[in-house]
Amino acid sequence: MSVHKIKYKKEEEALGKALDSQLFRRLLSYFKPYKLQIAFATILTITISALAAVRPRLTPIAIDDKIANKDLPGLQIIIIILLGTLVLQGAIQYIMAYLTSWIGQKIIYDLRKKVFEHTINLNLKFFDNNPIGRLVTRVTNDIEVLYEVFSSGLVTAFGDIFTIIWILYFMFTLDWKLSLVTLSVLPILVYATSVFRKNVRSSYARIRILVAKMNSYIQEHITGISIVQLFVREKKTVEEFEKINRDHTEENKKSIFYYAVFFPVVELLGAVAVGLIIWYGGGQVFSSYISVGVIISFIQFTEMFFRPIRDLSEKYNILQTAMASSERIFDLLDRKSPVVDPEYPVPAKDVKGNIDFKNVWFAYNEEDFVLKNVSFCIKEGERIAFVGATGAGKSTIINLLCRFYDVTKGSITVENTDIRNFNQQDLRSNIAIVLQDVFLFSGDIKSNIDLGNDLISNATIDESVRNTGLDDFINSLPEGISHKVNERGSTLSVGQKQLISFARALAYNPKILILDEATSSVDTETELLIQEAIKKLIEGRTSIIIAHRLSTIQSCDKIIVLHKGEIKEMGTHQQLLENQGLYYKLYQLQYKEEFKNA
Repeated sequence: MSVHKIKYKKEEEALGKALDSQLFRRLLSYFKPYKLQIAFATILTITISALAAVRPRLTPIAIDDKIANKDLPGLQIIIIILLGTLVLQGAIQYIMAYLTSWIGQKIIYDLRKKVFEHTINLNLKFFDNNPIGRLVTRVTNDIEVLYEVFSSGLVTAFGDIFTIIWILYFMFTLDWKLSLVTLSVLPILVYATSVFRKNVRSSYARIRILVAKMNSYIQEHITGISIVQLFVREKKTVEEFEKINRDHTEENKKSIFYYAVFFPVVELLGAVAVGLIIWYGGGQVFSSYISVGVIISFIQFTEMFFRPIRDLSEKYNILQTAMASSERIFDLLDRKSPVVDPEYPVPAKDVKGNIDFKNVWFAYNEEDFVLKNVSFCIKEGERIAFVGATGAGKSTIINLLCRFYDVTKGSITVENTDIRNFNQQDLRSNIAIVLQDVFLFSGDIKSNIDLGNDLISNATIDESVRNTGLDDFINSLPEGISHKVNERGSTLSVGQKQLISFARALAYNPKILILDEATSSVDTETELLIQEAIKKLIEGRTSIIIAHRLSTIQSCDKIIVLHKGEIKEMGTHQQLLENQGLYYKLYQLQYKEEFKNA
């Protein structure tokens, strides 16, 4: 069994358990900001339940007292009272429906904002281990499931309980013996409800898991659609999706079956109760112990009694579904990032670019170290390059410097201050990175450069565009810098996206500029544009360059050669060639490849 299947199975077992009181209390805590509105809605629903129960209570008065005695004026008064209760009940129901929906939307808004804000502040290791599709499900589907609970579920369930109480009160005040006969079917109803609740609870838990699994699969394969089509995996992908989709459909059909059986059972028991009323009550009428009006009133009460019972069963299952979703949501909210800000952070306002790695060890997973006793020093304004084979630890050094992860052993200092003493956002505001795999957001070119930062002026954006050589491309567009950018910049070339990301980094005017394979995916002409921009813009700024093309780093002040997480060599381009070590071999290998392709 695969790791994902085991994880889904454990999650299914956890979510299929009975109602968790602690989880329920935590869910209720989101009602606190709206407790006055909820109190008002509760009063309204109690009033509605009382008005609903009053109508059948007026039936024996209308039949036995007014109609039997041919009291037309009295009957008219009863009719007016009935119409009044109906109008009042309708008005209150309208107010309550609007109020509970408003409460639900406000709570869902607050919760979704909280979950999203928490998620984007988690460290990268969390995203390494959690599929994006499942996280999307948490913020969308799982929170949406809670809407009915927050809007009308609990309030109307409270109303259903009071409706039953009012009905029982009026029934027993009319005739306690007939009430006991009517309620004799209750044990069967309780048993049927228990079986129904248990099966639907498990079914709903599995449905939510399958929805998350489906979302994750769709997101992953649409994101990687180019690979799917390139390797002709469309049919296989559809087949795998079909299995997930089929499992989801079958589980929904199970829940539909449970409802299809339970509701007719409730209706049948209601009919049996009416039959018992007519059987027992009819005999009592013949003996003049009960009036016809009371019999009719009991039939009305019985029809009203089984409706909230059925509604409560449905509300309970809605609550169970909400428990399954809320458990996953709270599990996400309880995830703590191992990278935390200090209680009293050191201001990072005077960063100049002095960086020092001291005996740094780091492992993504336990003791599998990616970096081993790495030490080096970068001075303000220096141009430093890292070279080495894939997996040597180059990008890991960048991740640690930006504090996406914390070192396992050793320390990293900036301006002689351990970066763990800085606020993460303050530290990163002094660093700009241009990655090999550029990510652009949907919007326009301008918004992808300033990323919505109001402190970056149009003049700054224009300057960064000019310095990266992006101005020729932007000037060729009808909308200019307002040119629309699709998701991930799908309509732009690799080179254009690289230039935009470079302009983005420069617009933030960082003290430390990092180029992580920034020119490895662009054509020669675009690379020349970037190289020209780099020459102008790295002056007075600490620059860290990671590159496979050794020709792009020959002018660096220092080149650090990494191999399997360790520093093997360090020096200038000429010094490393004279040493004829690992760098010399890499240079020879790349020269030979270029020679062959010439």
